[in-house]
Amino acid sequence: MNMSFADMMMRLFNDHLAVLPVLLPGLTAVLMLLIGDRPAEQCLPRLRRIALISVGLGLLFALKLAMEADDGVLRVYRVGDWPAPFGIVLVVDRLSALMLLLTQAVALPVLVYASGGWDSHGRHFHALFQFQLMGLNGAFVTGDLFNLFVFFEVLLIASYVLLLHGQGKERFRVGLQYVAINLAASALFLIGVALIYATVGTLNMADLAQRVPQVQGDEALLLKAAALILLVVFGVKAALLPLYLWLPATYAAASAPVAALFAVMTKVGVYSILRVHGVIFGHDAGAAALTVQPWLLPLALGTSALAVLGALAAHTLPRLVAYLTVASVGTILAALGLFTAPAWSAALYYMAHSTLVIAALFLLVELVAAQRGDAGERLEPGAPVAQPALLGLLMLLAAASAAGLPPLPGFIGKLMVLQASSGHEAQAWVWTVVLAVGFLTLIGLARAGSVLFWSVRPELAGSGTSAGASPRLLLATVSLIVAGVFMSAMAGPLKRYTDAAAEQLGDRRAYVEAVLGSEGVQTTRPYVFPRTPATEGAHP
Repeated sequence: MNMSFADMMMRLFNDHLAVLPVLLPGLTAVLMLLIGDRPAEQCLPRLRRIALISVGLGLLFALKLAMEADDGVLRVYRVGDWPAPFGIVLVVDRLSALMLLLTQAVALPVLVYASGGWDSHGRHFHALFQFQLMGLNGAFVTGDLFNLFVFFEVLLIASYVLLLHGQGKERFRVGLQYVAINLAASALFLIGVALIYATVGTLNMADLAQRVPQVQGDEALLLKAAALILLVVFGVKAALLPLYLWLPATYAAASAPVAALFAVMTKVGVYSILRVHGVIFGHDAGAAALTVQPWLLPLALGTSALAVLGALAAHTLPRLVAYLTVASVGTILAALGLFTAPAWSAALYYMAHSTLVIAALFLLVELVAAQRGDAGERLEPGAPVAQPALLGLLMLLAAASAAGLPPLPGFIGKLMVLQASSGHEAQAWVWTVVLAVGFLTLIGLARAGSVLFWSVRPELAGSGTSAGASPRLLLATVSLIVAGVFMSAMAGPLKRYTDAAAEQLGDRRAYVEAVLGSEGVQTTRPYVFPRTPATEGAHP
């Protein structure tokens, strides 16, 4: 049967859609390197157009994948058509599609913001930005632990240079610490992966899901050791106590658009903990089941508590937002540490919200700081801002959502976490920490707002800049805040999606069949979430 060219292209597009979120930014970055960036006044406009088109297409691809995943279909892409578990495999389920969509939804406004001038402060910004997206997207769709390590390294190498973009003594200082810590974590990652491979003979996630439950005896101890090592690795990436100390200084020193993009980077660690420790080493994983459960919840609650105290003590706006990033990660990981489907659903919803609002805050605080004259980003009285009504309203919306005030999505996400913890033995601790952190976050942001917009020095009026008046910068910042508000308006459908994503994670057999085929499935017990009084009957 003859097929038109358009039909052939559409079929080709559908067949390779799963790899496009990785392939597109990679090819875009290579193209940009070939174009070069000297002289900047000639190359930058072209690079900006190419970058925006690429990220815009990436957003459309991620949206299509999310819509397809909502039907419960797992899209599997076998690179080179090698069968799993021998070849490289990419898998897009509801969780992966959500993370892809979140990454692109943050990347597009951040890139618009950076194109307002930040991209001209150093060389190859746009190429590095694309390599960062390649690493992020690859980490979310890979179905193999070793390739998860590979994509970690891709995004980290790009982040090393992006952190130093614009240069400066402080960036070089924290950059050295950032590189050293992540190199050590990468070495531990390889050790953990090697232990797993030595024990079960595979690194394919689907294959691991059915082989790990069969391991017993001394080999199970090796698996537990590997699981704990990987928790340390992912804890460094996600900024889990006591491994978060590198993050506040690093994110505070980075340029605003880079720090905003880095808000997604911590979620790679969160995603990895959920995918590896929640599924592979989760319930019904045999002797290695729930290896990290005794550690994850208390460490997550401690992360939130200490981070919010750091936010209260912060003396600069970027450092305040950096600590709020850590506090939000603690809340997400606390929900994951409950190891129930409703808690995982709450974690996914809150993760999407917190990523958007943190990215918006990093952009917003720079706009405010640019209008405060010599005071800049320091939390001390300075010149009155040129746009107090607009910037004040944006700060109010972002702060209210970050603190968890109704009816914004921060409130909905935290309410979901509290409901999911009902009946759990740690319910009192979860409620106490989540509510206290929300209250202290509100105090910290209210203090910052009063200094920025009320404790001003009128005699310094006009000493700042009009950077906030730029439509490009405002559009990027407002779009992230509006996206967060949109999550509140669409809370019902989004919750149904995250509920389905959490339940899908528990369906090991469907995942294994999609990746390995029915002939590759071994007989294993079904993966069943435990029921608590609060969740009994909540899911069919």
